[in-house]
Amino acid sequence: MLTLPGEAQKPAYPPEMPGSRTEVYLATETTELNAWIFDPPGHSSDDARPAIVFFFGGGWNGGSPGQFKPQATYLAKRGMVTFAVDYRVRSRQGTLANVAVSDAKAAIRWVRINADRLGVDPNRIAASGGSAGGHLAAATATLPGHDDSSGGSEVSSGPNALVLFNPVLVTAPVPGLPYQNLEKFQKLETRLGADPQSMSPYHHVRAGLPPTIIFHGEEDKTVPYRTAEEFTDAMKSAGNQCELVGYPGEGHGFFNARRGDGSAYRDTTARMDEFLVTLGWLEPRPSS
Repeated sequence: MLTLPGEAQKPAYPPEMPGSRTEVYLATETTELNAWIFDPPGHSSDDARPAIVFFFGGGWNGGSPGQFKPQATYLAKRGMVTFAVDYRVRSRQGTLANVAVSDAKAAIRWVRINADRLGVDPNRIAASGGSAGGHLAAATATLPGHDDSSGGSEVSSGPNALVLFNPVLVTAPVPGLPYQNLEKFQKLETRLGADPQSMSPYHHVRAGLPPTIIFHGEEDKTVPYRTAEEFTDAMKSAGNQCELVGYPGEGHGFFNARRGDGSAYRDTTARMDEFLVTLGWLEPRPSS
């Protein structure tokens, strides 16, 4: 069920991000939210590079932007401008998931508004994340509400692609699914801060959503694999491109760089690279 504990071996907060530079993407009355930016070698503001924004996991309660530093560093070397962003969580700001969704939308919008200055192509911005961070990435593409109030609402906060790692995609009951447990969903509602269906990417699948790839452990006891299957089926039924890559025997957080022998990290990173190549965002890697 959707218990969403913090990740084991979680990176420190605030994160140490050698090789990055930091900008504030959203300032509220109580906090400033940072984006750690990794530029490709030789990058210039005159460029129009593809970009990807990473949202960390941690049950909307904690976590650190440092979780996706390895992926961000890798893709920067491959030619993308990459962003590992902070957002408000319950343990630090006393906020719930709906506020985190608002922050995530603000982050995508900030990158698009500042695309010229950042050397980013505003039409090639991907959203990515794991677990609760995967929910936030998917939410930026699917949820019509919970928008931020930072201004610039005429600029879209929707990404042009999604790269999701064991994401939370279902936050409200789906009739007919065998894992349903209304008590669990009722407990989850206390963490969302809003109507569960309004926060559920699955319930807002429609035509015209961006191309998506999902990496999910088939033995995930925290976010059931079946939810990723249902989301993928719904996306395809709506005419969207969506690929689910299942990992037999793997549980929650399997993709993290410091998990196990690192083979799952290497495989998901390679497949993420291939996905971005198919979109025309990256050049194919040279054959070894």
